[in-house]
Amino acid sequence: MGQFINLVIAVWSVSLCLSLASAQLRQNYYANVCPNVENVENIVRNAVKQKFQQTFVTVPATLRLFFHDCFVQGCDASVIISSSGNNKAEKDHPDNLSLAGDGFDTVIKAKAAVDAIPSCRNKVSCADILAMATRDVVALSGGPSYAVELGRLDGLSSTAASVNGKLPQPGFNLNQLNSMFAAHGLSQTDMIALSAAHTVGFSHCSRFANRIYNFSRQNPVDPTLSKPYAAQLQSMCPRNVDPRIAINMDPNTPRTFDNMYFKNLQQGKGLFTSDQVLFTDQRSKPTVNTWANNSPAFQKAFVAAMTKLGRVGVKTGSNGNIRRDCGAFN
Repeated sequence: MGQFINLVIAVWSVSLCLSLASAQLRQNYYANVCPNVENVENIVRNAVKQKFQQTFVTVPATLRLFFHDCFVQGCDASVIISSSGNNKAEKDHPDNLSLAGDGFDTVIKAKAAVDAIPSCRNKVSCADILAMATRDVVALSGGPSYAVELGRLDGLSSTAASVNGKLPQPGFNLNQLNSMFAAHGLSQTDMIALSAAHTVGFSHCSRFANRIYNFSRQNPVDPTLSKPYAAQLQSMCPRNVDPRIAINMDPNTPRTFDNMYFKNLQQGKGLFTSDQVLFTDQRSKPTVNTWANNSPAFQKAFVAAMTKLGRVGVKTGSNGNIRRDCGAFN
């Protein structure tokens, strides 16, 4: 009975925090912040578009940066802070070392574009710019555009230690995924929708090598992988290859934000165990099948999940500020 009460209290606490965050965040938050100038969101969008035209990596890099930021200490741009002296920041934790520099660069350039307008300078947080930029890269790659709730402050702390155990791992099963997402007020449906961010971007051989070599004594290759796909992965990631070699997460439409991720899972082409388990586990399989056949339904669920993710751990009042430089505390 005591454990049940503790669980109820924990769920209530998460709900209360999310409610407080939602109350502060709102659409068009900056409408009156920089009067008589172009809309702040348009300034960010134009900067992001320019970066996108330079390299497609902008899309997965920014999207992943937002996720990694929100899951550690909340959506407060703490992942962008650079280490200094003896302080090892979030971005230097092993789980964040693979974050592509283009995501950081996107936020920094968008921040510079906003601050270049005198009436906007130091009035828009890096956390909000990251949230807007994430929406923009999704739309630029063919995904849905949506209204972003804004009003976050930037966090005042960033430590590598705070990342420990906070990010999903490639080998997670459904229970582990659900538990980690539930800790942030996100449901299984939200988790499956957000996992589809793997429809764009890439991973390194070292992150899934265990699935194509020495999986088990009975099966050298993970049997949930399609045999042709496993052979394709082995040809791109031979044994003892440079583990930093990058492989597209989606072998079919890697540069389009679409529902191909779910169709790939149906065919045994989920790159990570944590991807493929969404189809092999009967609790999540129906959602995968629905979204594989219904792109609008997936897009609607993705927008809802991204909105909820953007409310996680929002900083208010004296718990945050607006950084002049996204990579350093004021």
